[in-house]
Amino acid sequence: MAATVGRRVLVVDDEADVRLLCRVNLEFEGYEVSEATDGETAIAEVRAGRPDVVLLDVSLPGLQGWDVLDAIKADPALRHIPVVIVSARARDEDQIRGWSQGAADYITKPFSPLALSQVLQDVLATEPAEEERRRRMILEKLQLLRNT
Repeated sequence: MAATVGRRVLVVDDEADVRLLCRVNLEFEGYEVSEATDGETAIAEVRAGRPDVVLLDVSLPGLQGWDVLDAIKADPALRHIPVVIVSARARDEDQIRGWSQGAADYITKPFSPLALSQVLQDVLATEPAEEERRRRMILEKLQLLRNT
């Protein structure tokens, strides 16, 4: 747990129960958790708070999660922040879109709190060059599976 102490996570989801589930489990693991309920607030929080990782739902009121992901990855001061998509959208197209737009990982709802913790540990322990290599490899596999 020592590796997570002081690590900051921004949870972006419009569902209060999902935010609560994430907060309780991540705080238990030693993370500092902040929350946003919409895309505009999420971008402002990322710019102001510079979290270590963002958990991002794609279905948000107003500015969609895809747009938030694009904004983070387009900003040179923010693009190094890993974004993990947490979505009920489990279709190949959605996962391909997430990986293509620069997501560090993609988790489908409902998810296990233990799995979430492991994904965050893995994402935070991965060097940016390795994350990019892994992201491209997964994207290629998803596209191959989709074409078969």
